[in-house]
Amino acid sequence: MAMTASAAVEGDPIIEMNTTPLIDVLLVLLIMFIITLPILTHSTSLQLQGISGGPVPETVYVDIDFDGAIVWNGTLVRDFNELESYFRHEGAKATPPDLQVRPDRRAQYDTVARVLALAQRNGMTRIGVSGGVDER
Repeated sequence: MAMTASAAVEGDPIIEMNTTPLIDVLLVLLIMFIITLPILTHSTSLQLQGISGGPVPETVYVDIDFDGAIVWNGTLVRDFNELESYFRHEGAKATPPDLQVRPDRRAQYDTVARVLALAQRNGMTRIGVSGGVDER
């Protein structure tokens, strides 16, 4: 009772596998891989260190308000050039202070990223980001 593909009679079950759903799933997975690949290639270098028994460095607080206003230790910063000069001055010290960036949860990502980039470019090595202005 051997069945051959050429002797298919109407009403007989189709014995070939339907590959259309398999191809659809593979195409969706390929598209998802292509979309997520650029995200996976971004990297952030973190240097994690434990706290030693040495002196505690001073802390500088930079608050970022929802409207883009930047406050350096309670003093309103006029523009990014002034903020960069603050970072340059503090980063040039023998032991730069800790920097705590406290953005409001409604602050724009671009502003926060620009502040962090300015800090890193100007010698601030110990940078922390806390939950936001409204949590204090």
